[in-house]
Amino acid sequence: MKTKILQFGEGNFLRAFVDWMIQKSNEQGITDYGVVVVQPIDQGLVDILKAQNCQYNVYLEGVKDKKPVKEITKITCIQDAINPYVDYAKYEAYVLNPDLEIIISNTTEAGIRYEEGEDIFAMPPASFPSKITALLYKRFQKFNGDPSKGLTLIPCELIEHNGTKLRECIEKHAKANHLGDEFLTWIHTSCQFADTLVDRIVSGFPKDNIDEIQAELGEKDNMVVKGEYFHVWAISPTTIQAKFPMNQAGMNVLFMDDITPFRDKKVRVLNGSHTAMVPTGLQMGCQIVMDVFENPIMEHFINTMVSEEILPAIDGDKNELKTFAESIVERFYNPFIKHQLSAISLNSLSKWEARNWPTVKDHHFKLGKTANRCQFSFAALMVLYSGNAKITFTPNDNPEHIAFIQTNFDVNHLEESISKIVKKESKIFMEDFSMVPDFIPNVAKHCKNILDNGMESALQSL
Repeated sequence: MKTKILQFGEGNFLRAFVDWMIQKSNEQGITDYGVVVVQPIDQGLVDILKAQNCQYNVYLEGVKDKKPVKEITKITCIQDAINPYVDYAKYEAYVLNPDLEIIISNTTEAGIRYEEGEDIFAMPPASFPSKITALLYKRFQKFNGDPSKGLTLIPCELIEHNGTKLRECIEKHAKANHLGDEFLTWIHTSCQFADTLVDRIVSGFPKDNIDEIQAELGEKDNMVVKGEYFHVWAISPTTIQAKFPMNQAGMNVLFMDDITPFRDKKVRVLNGSHTAMVPTGLQMGCQIVMDVFENPIMEHFINTMVSEEILPAIDGDKNELKTFAESIVERFYNPFIKHQLSAISLNSLSKWEARNWPTVKDHHFKLGKTANRCQFSFAALMVLYSGNAKITFTPNDNPEHIAFIQTNFDVNHLEESISKIVKKESKIFMEDFSMVPDFIPNVAKHCKNILDNGMESALQSL
């Protein structure tokens, strides 16, 4: 195989979703794509992956056509895995590989954001967009602006218009670093940026029954990743299909002109529910998603939030939306998936803004109402991140943002604390949440209720 794909991210989701698809497509002879995995931050899983010759198993369980289904796939399409913070020269060699055609990424919702003043000539640059700016500029220089050496970028980060926003960040870096109009033209005419939406629940490494699974696999696989059988990937524009024809391999990959309506439904219902259940569920003693739906108070909280707050704020046929939501929520009850809330909690700040804030905002500006349960989930997140929760929890998020919250969260002045955290001056969020007038006082009220009475009582009071 030729190295056609550079993949930024070695986490569970990409390995159980994208690499699984590429493997299936390669096996059917539709593609012959080799993948090189790049660790996007200095700490990661590359060393463990390389210790297994970059091979591992994807173990899927779920329901298909109302019957239990299980599928195990050996992934062999990854040719190499590199940490650019350790071996920059090797990373650069892959960047300048003339066979390279596609970049795929999942650096979480926090990954695609413009950081002013970044050094794009560092080895490597710090943020993901600055890394990609440097990568594309090196190719532009190396191949003298050859249009055929432009790349197709397919991000999987769960933010609206992810490919468009990545391109905008690159353009800002290019202008800030005076890379020239010819380079900007090459970006627009020789590179493609896909807007995408991904969907598969990936629970990750099955530590609870790993001995049983490794015995079934017949090998000691320390990178086996478990997930649900269901999957869907929406990609726009349709021209991406020529380079990435995963639909021809029987994958549920949908190429469409505009993924916005599809994205709104999926991100708000599925991912919004996940993000809301993390800080509430953890403080209720839940460890996995199934625990949430076996707890009547939590189950009622999530289902009511979906039916009374999330769905009314989404445009479209209400009966179709109800059916869609029922199919999504049904997946939470999959008995085969042990999806850890602690794993879902990664980068909850940016996730909440991308997944739950639109519901809060639309309820106020479109419906003239308050999305009370969504606001409650933010209060639960603030209590959890502030270190004042009645459980032991270490946030896995931007250290500067965590420090800001813990420094400014004062249990005796909650409204003032929330105001400092949610306004743009904190630089935690892209938007200023105070634009919804009742947001700060309501969140402060919910925080007080949680702190004074405990999560169970606070949830019941809703």
